[in-house]
Amino acid sequence: MKRVVLALDWTPNTNHSGFYVAQVKGLYAAAGLEVVIKSPEDAGGVTPARQVAAGTADLAVTPSETAISFATTGPDKPRLVAVAALLQGSASAIAVLANAGIETPRDLAGKRYASYDGRFEDRIVARMVSNDGGDGAAVQFHSLDFHGYDDPKAMGAGSVVASHLEQRRSDSTWIFPHWEGVLAERAGQKLRCFAPEDYGVPYGYSPVLLAHPDLLAAGGPTLRAFLAATAKGFQEAASDASAAAAALCACGHPSLADAEFVRASAAAVAPKYLSPQGKWGAMERPRWAAFVDFLSASGVLTDREGKAIARDAVDEAQLFTNEYSFSRHRGSGNTR
Repeated sequence: MKRVVLALDWTPNTNHSGFYVAQVKGLYAAAGLEVVIKSPEDAGGVTPARQVAAGTADLAVTPSETAISFATTGPDKPRLVAVAALLQGSASAIAVLANAGIETPRDLAGKRYASYDGRFEDRIVARMVSNDGGDGAAVQFHSLDFHGYDDPKAMGAGSVVASHLEQRRSDSTWIFPHWEGVLAERAGQKLRCFAPEDYGVPYGYSPVLLAHPDLLAAGGPTLRAFLAATAKGFQEAASDASAAAAALCACGHPSLADAEFVRASAAAVAPKYLSPQGKWGAMERPRWAAFVDFLSASGVLTDREGKAIARDAVDEAQLFTNEYSFSRHRGSGNTR
């Protein structure tokens, strides 16, 4: 059996259902794989991408901007590559409590935003505010402890809504409405959500699956086997949300104790797993290019010292590949 370590971006949730379906149904085992799925609280606060860069994980679930960040960092850092998109449809948003007096993003000027400390995250949020006619520079950004991973209440619930918004520790944060939004609704917490695309941000794919370049250079048999089994897992999750919820709950994470909530979330996200052609994982170059274009034109594309990075220094074709995906579309992007 070939061992594969997968580092999740957050507690096990319905974004990840295909992995758990593949695990529970023996798809990984049938492919000769022993897949270890790591929740972030088991990683000592180290982000998923940094686990891959350090060699403690083989694959990481991350937002697409993480691939851009690793492509524009120091030469001593590996260039992590996106090998699959977990979701095809847009699925994330900035959330506030409905009674917070924040009607649109422009009202976030002067308000607090609980940040996961992604390299481009705060400036993306600021741009949403500015695009809506507000003062993006006036948003009060503050960090979640260790990206939220060091907050027992957030990790226990799989959400920062109850631990931060409801407790008035912050006014806004970034969520997946089909997960944290459904959870908040069941708890009687009414949210208002702002999708990046509605405020001039072509947000790309999120989340994606990142791989170390060494894994690709090895010729890809392990990666191909993993993605083939995973694609089947997500296709089954798309067709049977109830079974997907049951597979996810079987992992036993405390955030999954409310099985009815998990089923509701699974039903909400199921239409976003696959392309209109029923494929999982494939990515298209124009969508990556539009996001990088936005980051550059908005002044967000900078190094860690704040120095602007030229748009032509980022080749979006090098940020991702469909080559190893079971469901790849030939000609739809980089197939190196």
